[in-house]
Amino acid sequence: MEKTLNFTIDGKEYKLTFTRATIIATEDMGFRFADVTTKPMKSFTLLWRGAFLANHDKLTLGEVDSLFDKIDKKGLLDALIDLYKAPVESLSDEENSKNAVKWTVT
Repeated sequence: MEKTLNFTIDGKEYKLTFTRATIIATEDMGFRFADVTTKPMKSFTLLWRGAFLANHDKLTLGEVDSLFDKIDKKGLLDALIDLYKAPVESLSDEENSKNAVKWTVT
């Protein structure tokens, strides 16, 4: 299930989320989940940038980074991680399994 992070800055509304495609794009930018604890600043920045791709892909990198400078960061990294994990977790949830083609390994 998709999760969103919503906020308004300077009268403009933003809706951040991740999809399978934007997770791949974020990983292509260099994000690695394993780096969250060892490279927190890089991870935080890449997650922030990646969360804009689904709904705000026309913003420039400078605009996205400027928004980062303005937003309250308390709890933000954890929220971005939750957004990132939601599409991955939904791949194996009950709803997706109901009508899915069953498979076997022989």
